[in-house]
Amino acid sequence: MQERSMKWLVVLGLVAFSECIVKIPLRRLKTMRNVVSGKNMLNNFLKEHAYSLSQISFRGSNLTTHPLRNIKDLVYMGNITIGTPPQEFQVVFDTASSDLWVPSDFCTSPACSTHVRFRHLQSSTFRLTNKTFRITYGSGRMKGVVVHDTVRIGNLVSTDQPFGLSIEEYGFEGRIYDGVLGLNYPNISFSGAIPIFDKLKNQRAISEPVFAFYLSKDEREGSVVMFGGVDHRYYEGELNWVPLIQAGDWSVHMDRISIERKIIACSDGCKALVDTGTSDIVGPRRLVNNIHRLIGAIPRGSEHYVPCSEVNTLPSIVFTINGINYPVPGRAYILKDDRGRCYTTFQENRVSSSTETWYLGDVFLRLYFSVFDRGNDRIGLARAV
Repeated sequence: MQERSMKWLVVLGLVAFSECIVKIPLRRLKTMRNVVSGKNMLNNFLKEHAYSLSQISFRGSNLTTHPLRNIKDLVYMGNITIGTPPQEFQVVFDTASSDLWVPSDFCTSPACSTHVRFRHLQSSTFRLTNKTFRITYGSGRMKGVVVHDTVRIGNLVSTDQPFGLSIEEYGFEGRIYDGVLGLNYPNISFSGAIPIFDKLKNQRAISEPVFAFYLSKDEREGSVVMFGGVDHRYYEGELNWVPLIQAGDWSVHMDRISIERKIIACSDGCKALVDTGTSDIVGPRRLVNNIHRLIGAIPRGSEHYVPCSEVNTLPSIVFTINGINYPVPGRAYILKDDRGRCYTTFQENRVSSSTETWYLGDVFLRLYFSVFDRGNDRIGLARAV
């Protein structure tokens, strides 16, 4: 299990839109992130038609909001329900994985005893299969069995939804969330089950095959994930659309990473995964160490620290994607720990990769509203309000 380096990010709460847009308030909490690696198995293609996503109006009469809670580091999570009658779970909405799973009554691991477990005998719509699967994350691993039941995200209902019930969990002790809801493409599902977003899309339960995240910069404002459309009041200006490297996961080509116009990483272009399941900005060890050296961060344990008095004078680190600059200032990439010390959110990737890969997590996505467009295999980014 890793130390704090990679963490989960999460989302939820709920809101009905009259245009079939569902908005889910999120709660911020601490947890550990793990990077799921999966092979892209689909050909690179882009469709020509486009949605006028920014034109969808929000009528918000059914908006419900969950209060935000911030515990040490930042994670965004919220509620879903499973079964008949509904049983409620706190899950991470994760664009880096494709499986939905929660703990089960079958599970005897210590981690399961501290979380809500699905009581399958109490659900009249439950159906068991004999298929098992395993997922290894950076901070833990689980073994599960594929089952079917009714799953609800706000007013979105997926009947006979296949998902995982954990029967073994390791490394999830102390996590506040119960499980994970993957929002990546179906080809990287470890369980082989159709992801809930795909099932909702196929059922035409959502008006357009898109979802979007607004991650609040502070504890008082409501973070949301929205399904089926985009509420343009959450961002400024126009959405900048970036084609995926290939249809199959939420990765895009990044041009470079620079400080004060000097390229410090991604010098020949690289891969960037837009990852709502990661709290930090994660990259190759050598390049992360170089960033820490350039900003004067001092290692102590598993963290790198800077004097808190210098945070506002630190240079912005600029991520250039599809020709557009996305600066991340020092006040965004430096956080305070529970002892009031200021540490950087650049973390080394513990999973080796043949190509230079960066994970743009929570730190980046608090600054930039993100739209995940499955219909056109692209990601939209704009400055968050």
